[in-house]
Amino acid sequence: MTDVVLKLSARDLTHADLASCGWAGSDHHLAGVAGQVERARIGEVEYLAVCAAADIPVAKGGVDYRVKEGVGTLWQPAVHPALQSCGIGTFLVDAAELRIRNRGLRQAEPAVEENNPRARALYERLGYVAYDRRPDAWDERTPDGSLRRYETMCTLMRKELM
Repeated sequence: MTDVVLKLSARDLTHADLASCGWAGSDHHLAGVAGQVERARIGEVEYLAVCAAADIPVAKGGVDYRVKEGVGTLWQPAVHPALQSCGIGTFLVDAAELRIRNRGLRQAEPAVEENNPRARALYERLGYVAYDRRPDAWDERTPDGSLRRYETMCTLMRKELM
């Protein structure tokens, strides 16, 4: 068996990228991401695209600087399902941490859904430590096209950046 090596790069996600990000969520979710791209234009957040050689996103995720003062809050990470467990999530988190450091901040914090042990394991492997939990909720599109409120419990995690 031959290993495949992906050459990855991280850059700002653009509106043009959204058409190729259907793997990341519903049209409703991507409309929300489009709003976050607008927030990135004024510096409140950064929204990253991880791309392979063809410069098409294979992962995406944001850093919000408005949630907690002095902290970069990691949110909405997603890796193309066919490419999960290939190191792309680690690459995305590393790129987000670099953006946070470049702003002069020294803490990164994601909120990880408690029903997502793989995500929690990734963050723990990268040095994040759980410090609290909180409920979270958002609207999502159902298969019949209606919106419903999704409610979940999240573990709050933190990493001190060097």
